[in-house]
Amino acid sequence: MTLPHSRRQFIKRSGAAAIATSAITFASVRARGESPNEKVVVGVMGMSRGLHLAAGFEKQANCAVKYVCDTDSGRANQGAVNIEKIKNHKPQPIADFRRILDDPEIDVLICAAPNHWHAPATIFACRAGKHVYVEKPCSHSPAESELMVAEARKHKRVVQMGNQRRSWPKIIEAIELVKAGEIGRVSYSRAWYANTRPTIGRGQLVDPPKELDYELWQGPAPRRPYRSNLTPYNWHWFWHYGGGELGNNGIHAIDLSRWGLGVDYPTRVTAAGGRYAFDDDQETPDTMMVTCDFPDKKSIFWEGLSCNRRGIEGDSFGVTFHGDKGTLVLNSSGYTRFDSTNREKAKVPGPADDTPHFANFLDCVRACGKDGPTKLSNSDIEGGHKSTMLCHLGNIAYRTGRALQCDAKTGRIKDDDEAMKLWKREYDPKFDPFKDA
Repeated sequence: MTLPHSRRQFIKRSGAAAIATSAITFASVRARGESPNEKVVVGVMGMSRGLHLAAGFEKQANCAVKYVCDTDSGRANQGAVNIEKIKNHKPQPIADFRRILDDPEIDVLICAAPNHWHAPATIFACRAGKHVYVEKPCSHSPAESELMVAEARKHKRVVQMGNQRRSWPKIIEAIELVKAGEIGRVSYSRAWYANTRPTIGRGQLVDPPKELDYELWQGPAPRRPYRSNLTPYNWHWFWHYGGGELGNNGIHAIDLSRWGLGVDYPTRVTAAGGRYAFDDDQETPDTMMVTCDFPDKKSIFWEGLSCNRRGIEGDSFGVTFHGDKGTLVLNSSGYTRFDSTNREKAKVPGPADDTPHFANFLDCVRACGKDGPTKLSNSDIEGGHKSTMLCHLGNIAYRTGRALQCDAKTGRIKDDDEAMKLWKREYDPKFDPFKDA
């Protein structure tokens, strides 16, 4: 498998700046067999959310972070300093994730880079024989996550999405109650996210910060000049790189709705909203409502408020399931159950701890034999794709301004050529994941 750019090109570009090999020697799980006690060696791409992930995996038994990667050298260096404090072991700070893929000692790529990197990095990692933990949303377009599923299966890799509530004990308990009929037949789930985000203002065309490798940061995205209000976070609000609040945080709630209802792909998707709070450069809506209808008379509704903290039920995040015998309300980590008269029957708090999700992924990696994964993770990439698809379809419905009719077996949009133009993006040819598909 040929990675984008050759190793020789990378070394030539890096020159004297290349970091020396760590004094600590790591042994590959693949080279030593499949014992559940063997060390899993990981590299982490993206030092925003990735800093939390790197710390979490470093704290796991028999797991070590060998690289922390960020196109911003300051963030990469600070990430290495922070992780060193955990086990007195300092990972190598690097800029180019391809170094992680080139290293035969690496078992896992953890991708927490901006959204436009999630799918290409995952696909290249699978082709390089690495397992992948990829942050949500798993892709920037529907076509990307379709390819992610195909490449994970083809190369027999464990690929898990970072929708960590799939592994939280009280969330699991709540979903099991819904599926067991505790509130009767459930046909409708409502999900939401609310925040008070400030304006991003009007950016200026300027040179990128000297510590940022902007060429590598753009990676698979077609080239655009740098704007002063793009990094480190506001890329979320530009369609070229992000998916708005729906892809950013809506994915967590919509995933729980889809899980509880037991649905896959919708038959119809509508969206409404706009950028109401500020007159600035943000392209994605700050107020958005999405409805997804499914076979068997089931529906999911999602509400996103980026500039008003008061969410449904008084919580900034949540999901409700409405059955003919009662209602179940999920907050961020626990749940409350009501009977059909709206009387509270049980209130169950739960811990908000990502550790079980990391542990589940590592268990699956260690159990992966020569014939591929022997068990699916709590958030296998196929399920991650289906939930991420709902976010993509909601955004496409919003951007086209009309209802989408979809194939319930694949999620693909029917009889709408304009909407299908948003199914797949264009790529910079150096990082086009479809080139070798």
